[in-house]
Amino acid sequence: MRSGFVTLVGRPNVGKSTLVNSICGKKISIVSDKPQTTRRQVRGILTRPDSQIVFVDTPGLHKPVSALGERVNAAAIESISDVDVSCLVLDATMPFGSGDQWVADRLDLSKTIVIVNKTDVASKKQVVNHLIASSGLDALAYFPISAKSGHGVADLVAHILERMPEGPMYYPDDVVSDLPEAAFVAELVREQLLAATHDELPYSIATVVTEWEWPRIRCEIIVERESQKGMVIGKGGAVLKMVGTAVRQQLPPGVFIELHVKVDKDWQRKPDRVQRLGY
Repeated sequence: MRSGFVTLVGRPNVGKSTLVNSICGKKISIVSDKPQTTRRQVRGILTRPDSQIVFVDTPGLHKPVSALGERVNAAAIESISDVDVSCLVLDATMPFGSGDQWVADRLDLSKTIVIVNKTDVASKKQVVNHLIASSGLDALAYFPISAKSGHGVADLVAHILERMPEGPMYYPDDVVSDLPEAAFVAELVREQLLAATHDELPYSIATVVTEWEWPRIRCEIIVERESQKGMVIGKGGAVLKMVGTAVRQQLPPGVFIELHVKVDKDWQRKPDRVQRLGY
């Protein structure tokens, strides 16, 4: 049996989470067009009769400006060590830049695959330019793909599988993620809030499940300012109602979600608060 660990790294918003979801055939990580949507390592497990690959989805590497940013970066960098294959994910719609090179410099390129993602929206010229620009990295292999449409993903997985060593099953064959249910629900709430709120809010929002008595779930939404609290609640509670409905649609029938908003001033700049929230 072949088995091993594969980490996906790259700048924010290059499509790492979408790719993990595509590979595993199930929603493992939340997805948003807002930067730094992923804040922690999330493992998606692809199990086949003769193999098991554990894909580690990581936060986008960026220049941190807060305790949260520092912790998010640390989580991504920690994932690079002790894996069988690293995948450097690039956004084909954006030029290969210093940020991509900064990430590449932290990888063992002798076991790195370069993935040029978003070929469904990039031009052929953009894809070719990315492949040319990144060819100097001298990586193991280069794959242009679309995580969103699935184009090229099967070939990528087949190649990764060939590079997996002989090994045991690390997870039972019915497990597709290591994220606890409560944490997954909290992430679903945050995903819907990212879709519903303005650009300045994504960095200020945290979510945590505080009570779990199935089918009743209580989730706290933490913001940094009183003014943000009103934006999250919405006029007459409209935003919270919309978020609750969207989350329930992704969970088993009969679940009841209570959403509560609280202010914790400048929480993302306080290391103890960041740690307490599970980041």
